[in-house]
Amino acid sequence: MHPASSIIVFTTLSSAGFGLMAWLGLGIGPAAPVFGLVGCGLALILASIGLLASLWHLGNPQRAWRALSQWRSSWLSREGVLAVATLGVFGLYALLWVAGAGRHLPLGILAALLALATVYATSMIYASIKAVPRWSKSPTPVLFLSYSIASGALGFMAVALGFGTVSNAMMAASVVLVLAAGIVAFWWRTRVGQIGLDADGSTPETAIGLPLLGRARLFEAPHTSPNYLMKEMVFRIGRKHAKKLHRLAFAAAFVLPTVLILAALAIPLLSAILWLAFPVHLAGVATSRWLFFAEAENVVSLYYGHC
Repeated sequence: MHPASSIIVFTTLSSAGFGLMAWLGLGIGPAAPVFGLVGCGLALILASIGLLASLWHLGNPQRAWRALSQWRSSWLSREGVLAVATLGVFGLYALLWVAGAGRHLPLGILAALLALATVYATSMIYASIKAVPRWSKSPTPVLFLSYSIASGALGFMAVALGFGTVSNAMMAASVVLVLAAGIVAFWWRTRVGQIGLDADGSTPETAIGLPLLGRARLFEAPHTSPNYLMKEMVFRIGRKHAKKLHRLAFAAAFVLPTVLILAALAIPLLSAILWLAFPVHLAGVATSRWLFFAEAENVVSLYYGHC
């Protein structure tokens, strides 16, 4: 599918923002109001930019509020409702913290759960699309949550670095990065390449509604010029380029941040390099998000001769 830049920004930054909210809501780290101001401010900025990018992706952004009414049947609507609830609860938690009233742990835990639920709802928008087997047949929610928690951990570490309390955050971030990297690597190495357009039984024969008359082949293109479906649903990427981008995305999202953390743990004087871990990680996540959409094959492409 065509990887729109707005949706890449949305899935990358909102995931990081809500992941950071989850970490801050657990009540770990310094209790100083200044720490809360910086940490909560960063989380809200990331999530807000991501959500604004998602609105930009809509055909009629001014009507986005109408999507909230379909929460009973639409994961997009549920995501919107959960995002609003998360921002409200976390905003109150942050306001009390910054105002000097302390961190209210029950409120923070509720905000953390809502933040993770929002990321889960975002993942289900894609996992529920049966026309894209690579999404519906993958543990898409697990992958989205892994990236979100890892991004949140690195964001938390970046904030803690400015307050001289980074050692515990470094340890937590390194553990989370290793776990998330293991989940992503295991999936990509063992399953993702095996999910094709025929995962749900779809074939060129079923695409034209004649599955019992033998093998079908494309005699002539359905259209003489590219149309919307071909531009948006039949995006193609070379296998060699995809492999290189996968390695690059994995290295930036997990390997390089882990190396930076280990170097800072071994040589404390190098702790300043930790400032690079979070932006490098986000660049890797953005690349993986681009691949997430670019490699997704919609079964409609069978009608155009793609097998």
